[in-house]
Amino acid sequence: MSQEFAWTGAHALLGPAAVEGRPALTAHDPVTAAGIVVERADAARLATLDGDWRALMQRADAANVFMHPALLGPATALYPHRRICALLAWQTVPGTPARLVGLWAVGRRRRRLLLPVPVLSAPPTPNAYLATPVIDRDCLEAVCAAFLEHIAADAALPKIVALDAMGSDGATFAALARAVAARNGALHVFTRSQRPILASGLDGKAYLERAMSASSRKKLRQHRRRLGEKGALASTVVSAPDEVRDAFEHFLALEAAGWKGRQGTALASDAADAAFARATIAALAARGDAAIHSLTLDGRPVSMQVVLRAGRTAFTWKTAYDEALHDVSPGTLLFEDYTTRLLADRDIDRVDSCSFDDTGYMAAWQERADLARLWLDARRGGSAMFSLLVRLEAARLAVRAQAKSFYRRHLRRKGR
Repeated sequence: MSQEFAWTGAHALLGPAAVEGRPALTAHDPVTAAGIVVERADAARLATLDGDWRALMQRADAANVFMHPALLGPATALYPHRRICALLAWQTVPGTPARLVGLWAVGRRRRRLLLPVPVLSAPPTPNAYLATPVIDRDCLEAVCAAFLEHIAADAALPKIVALDAMGSDGATFAALARAVAARNGALHVFTRSQRPILASGLDGKAYLERAMSASSRKKLRQHRRRLGEKGALASTVVSAPDEVRDAFEHFLALEAAGWKGRQGTALASDAADAAFARATIAALAARGDAAIHSLTLDGRPVSMQVVLRAGRTAFTWKTAYDEALHDVSPGTLLFEDYTTRLLADRDIDRVDSCSFDDTGYMAAWQERADLARLWLDARRGGSAMFSLLVRLEAARLAVRAQAKSFYRRHLRRKGR
């Protein structure tokens, strides 16, 4: 399709002035045969998309709270070096307003191999655990193809896309792979992994009886009784915006008091990370998409779980507990409580654990999501340079994995 024809078609579909909150097309925004146009949006543009995002979440194949447009404005201000933007895909139908059918938030970064290599990376912000674009289930492949075409054509964007945690067991991944193949492009999966998810029609009691052994459940009952002997024990959840913001300050303090604080990886350890986390909580709580579950002893939190939401999917984003009480497992006790609450919530179909792997107490959840760490080349036909860079990145990851393995063995020997 020529640029001239593309602009003529777009102008006819949307008229000379775009509807507020809809794309303002230019001659560089070709409309595909499926009526899809892609724009690269900055923070100001994303601030206008709240209604469009909510409508998209009702039609999305895969939900991803880390793509929420309300989070990208603060991220852009706090992490300017990441050069964050979002690709928006709009479907144009004559006689109706354009409809948002895809959103993919990315950052423009340099990966240091032999030399710094510019890549588009997702997720674009720290402490985000899913790279999957949010796309209307009825036009997955068309949107994926339009995203790739836009990346390939946009001189301001790198052509290599690095996805650090892409959901690989759903229709979105399959559509992206087909779109790359249709362009004779290149896609390389470096690693595959699984993480626990919660997706069951059982109630909490029945689910936990199936997920945990009788001895484990007995031990947790003993721990709950012992903890209750220390004071008034309560399990609570807050979702009102003011209460969520207040509870999150307690969460930041609790997390910083533990091993993450000592290692410098707690949210409060970095000013930008703390500010972005607060902005995330405030933005999502104001939209009814954040809650904090707490186990308290005499009113003091001893375990906390931050839960975010996008559509009908919840994300157990961050957790913290009082390490002085580790012998009575406050984190696992709260895990029992919020598992039961989330299963009882008729507005939630699925809960993403946000875990790095299939270990830890959240592995008690029986369902699993497949993830892939991958790179793709958005250009048609791929490139020899991409193949070289993939080999260098694979070598770097192998060295890092060996270093982590050595470190874990060292810690085990030290602990003997």
